[in-house]
Amino acid sequence: MEHHLTTKSTHDRWNKELVPALEIDPGDSVTFECFDSTGGQIRPDSTVDDFLKIDRSKIHTLTGPVSIRTAKVGDAIRVEILDVQHQGWGWSSITPGLGFLPARFRDPFLFIWKLDAYSTKSLSPAVVPLRPFCGVMGVAPAESGEWRTRPPGPFGGNMDVKGLVAGSTLFLPILNDGGLFSLGDPHAAQGDGEVCINGIECPATVTAKISLLKCAGLTGPMAESAPTPAPSSGEWLMIESDEDALAAGRRATNRMIDFLVENWELSPEHAYLLCSAAMDLRLSQVVNVPLVTVSASISKSILPDGRLKLPYDK
Repeated sequence: MEHHLTTKSTHDRWNKELVPALEIDPGDSVTFECFDSTGGQIRPDSTVDDFLKIDRSKIHTLTGPVSIRTAKVGDAIRVEILDVQHQGWGWSSITPGLGFLPARFRDPFLFIWKLDAYSTKSLSPAVVPLRPFCGVMGVAPAESGEWRTRPPGPFGGNMDVKGLVAGSTLFLPILNDGGLFSLGDPHAAQGDGEVCINGIECPATVTAKISLLKCAGLTGPMAESAPTPAPSSGEWLMIESDEDALAAGRRATNRMIDFLVENWELSPEHAYLLCSAAMDLRLSQVVNVPLVTVSASISKSILPDGRLKLPYDK
């Protein structure tokens, strides 16, 4: 059976005492209409002043919860992501004191993206491919009380796993009878790391098939990814090593921002947002103790060809 939940059925706290917005049978499909992560407070015509006035207690307004009949503690649900459709626009921001580089980017900033079907040219000359997904998908935590949605956990939640696009499957343990599954925080694109604190935040419509696995013994989220797109034309990588992986990651990200500014004439703020939407931070090695190596990478296909100012150029 197919069901539909609108943005009239939302919440912004995890709470196992929430009354379900919908009860379904295992194997049913649900279409969720989702606000952007601010609960609809940011609009396509919003300014940075509007951004500074939003009610941050509404961050991660989620659609749900959905109760699954016969789901018991110790079972698991299988959430097959059938479709994720953005609505033609999105936003990214810089918030003072937050993000991966708060010491470098101290001023508030808001950028509105115009989204085509499969890419966006809003940060010209970059062309950012879109792979929409939900940053937050989870069941109600086992603990009693109301809990903010920012920290993820065994229940899922704010995991920001960019691979959870249409065609992927997420498995979650049932921690309360019925499960109480919700989702939201859609992103049209995101790099692994989400360095400025946002991907391309956007409203979206998400369809998922929710099945039940009895006595699964699952202790935390597990996923099966969708097939990846065709290989790109290669990547630019900034590589740093340090005993502190976060310090290495920050240096690599700063170098990537400088590289984008110097070669494609982006502002530092726009380069930071582009890194958050399209750059991946990876642990390249963890065995050369005590040093960890981190790579910051961005696909060459995102940026136009041109004469680059590489270190060996004279």
